[in-house]
Amino acid sequence: MSLVRTGALSLLALGGGAAIMQWTTSSSLLGILTQAVIYAIFALGVGVLLKQNGLVSFGHALYFGAAGYGMGVLLALDWMPAELAIPLILLAIGVLAFLIGLVIVRVPGIAFGMLTLAIGQMVYLLATRARGLTGGADGMSIHWPPTLFGFPQAMLLKPTTLFMIAWTVMVLVTFVLQWILRTRFGAITEAIRDNEERARFIGITTTLPRAAVYALSAMVTGLAGLLSALNTGFVSPENLHWSVSAITLLMVVIGGFKTALGPIVGAIIYVLFKDLLGAYATHSMAIFGAALIVVIVFSPDGIVGGVQRRLLGERPQRAGRRSGGH
Repeated sequence: MSLVRTGALSLLALGGGAAIMQWTTSSSLLGILTQAVIYAIFALGVGVLLKQNGLVSFGHALYFGAAGYGMGVLLALDWMPAELAIPLILLAIGVLAFLIGLVIVRVPGIAFGMLTLAIGQMVYLLATRARGLTGGADGMSIHWPPTLFGFPQAMLLKPTTLFMIAWTVMVLVTFVLQWILRTRFGAITEAIRDNEERARFIGITTTLPRAAVYALSAMVTGLAGLLSALNTGFVSPENLHWSVSAITLLMVVIGGFKTALGPIVGAIIYVLFKDLLGAYATHSMAIFGAALIVVIVFSPDGIVGGVQRRLLGERPQRAGRRSGGH
């Protein structure tokens, strides 16, 4: 798909978001949809790491929660305006993740996942014990300023506005990721993912690009964390817990990580399933687990991958023939 076509589809997606905002009359449903879109951005961050590096992270909640805590602390200390704090937090997350990535992307497979889990849980424990700064296990409220980027807080916090902000950010993030992955950088990281030893043999430095992908995925996740902080006005250690990373990874698996649309579809399906069906079914998560098994068995590339194969008349790839060195 060309970049021009991707741009056109992005404009259509923005129009679709505006239509959803207009047609949804229930504020509670719009709130659920906003949460789903925020987790879709989170899933995009996890998905790009899995697609480009072939690595599974169980600790990306670190960046999701750290963005909220960073915003809360900077606003509480009144060190800088919120408009400056937002890009500074994203930049800090990118630099931190790149430095961490320089070390951990050298480790293959499940060991990488365990390292991300250990780092994330370490920060989770620090957040629960630093009561004076983070509020400990009780979490902390985020006191946004009366105006943000020139818009009154009362307008920004309306369910329709929050949904459209989250939806627009999701579309823009998807477009930017598609653009980045079509550059030489994207081709290099795919070559490293498929065969790192051969990439080294032809003169490609493998650690820096893989660390850059990790940093990119962390910044996307951090952006989702900032939107969550705006949506709820609250952050707690639960935002840092490994279970949040695991749930987001499930979203990516459900939707499929090989396309940009996959993580978005998986996140929206999961949140809607959990919040809407959960109100009517006592064992909703058991039903969801059974559905997940069916997806993994019959469509290893996720729902979006399965639909694409149906449309193109292709057969699903066997596990041993999938691309990826890990």
